[in-house]
Amino acid sequence: MSVAPPASPTPSATASGQPSGPRRGRGAGRVLPGFGLTLGYTLFYLSVIVLVPLSALLLRTFDLSWAQFWEAVAAPRVVASYKLTFGASFAAALVNLVFGLLIAWVLVRYQFPGKKIVDALVDLPFALPTAVAGISLTALLAGNGWVGQYLEPLGVQLAFNPNGIVIALIFIGLPFVVRTVQPVLEDTEKELEEAATSLGATRWQIFYKVILPAITPALLTGFAMAFARAVGEYGSVIFIAGNMPMISEITPLIIIGKLEQYDYAGATAVAVVMLVISFVLLLVINALQAWQRRHAGAPA
Repeated sequence: MSVAPPASPTPSATASGQPSGPRRGRGAGRVLPGFGLTLGYTLFYLSVIVLVPLSALLLRTFDLSWAQFWEAVAAPRVVASYKLTFGASFAAALVNLVFGLLIAWVLVRYQFPGKKIVDALVDLPFALPTAVAGISLTALLAGNGWVGQYLEPLGVQLAFNPNGIVIALIFIGLPFVVRTVQPVLEDTEKELEEAATSLGATRWQIFYKVILPAITPALLTGFAMAFARAVGEYGSVIFIAGNMPMISEITPLIIIGKLEQYDYAGATAVAVVMLVISFVLLLVINALQAWQRRHAGAPA
């Protein structure tokens, strides 16, 4: 009678009871080199691409005294450009907040023919050169354009004034709101809406008390990103703005004008003001994104 050989230890366990698979050391799961090396390359790259040019911009303003700096950044023409740039950017971001939510809602909650085409068109302002967008809007809204030729006889002028600036900024800022809100809407729990419906809530109550609180962080983030993008826009605006001093002249155009006049110190002074404002906007966006992650239950 044959005797079965003794059972050998299974490959999944050792004498100590621990798994005998691939051992996980301190470097397990790392694809790139260690933290020190990758951090060094990261800081070097950011310094060369971002910090060095911005430092040169700040150092250039030291050629001006405080009185000269204030005169450059607080001139009436420059102040008018600040008001127009930030006012138009804020108005465009508000419009995108409403219609970006509407578009995201339609793309998430409804099925219809051509949905993929509409979804792709949302990203068109990302891919389209801004100068092309400005020329297209001007050809559409000018007095002899496809739409403008019917509106101007009615006293509605959309091109070559602040109205055209707002329209251009709406065009380039819409994708930021849609693409920020859309994934949050997709992740919302429809069971909560069904429970609210079973308790007798109206559609407006469901939206206001169930859906809106869940998507508010994403809405604010999209609004801030659209606003920040509009503040620095140049290419799509200069064609449709008219560029009239004190009326339809944006701050980036002021900077370009000073450079063409070889007023490099004045241009850098205005640019530093825009840099500080952009940095504050970046901090606000990061804070809103951190709030959105905490609101979603993910680690910040």
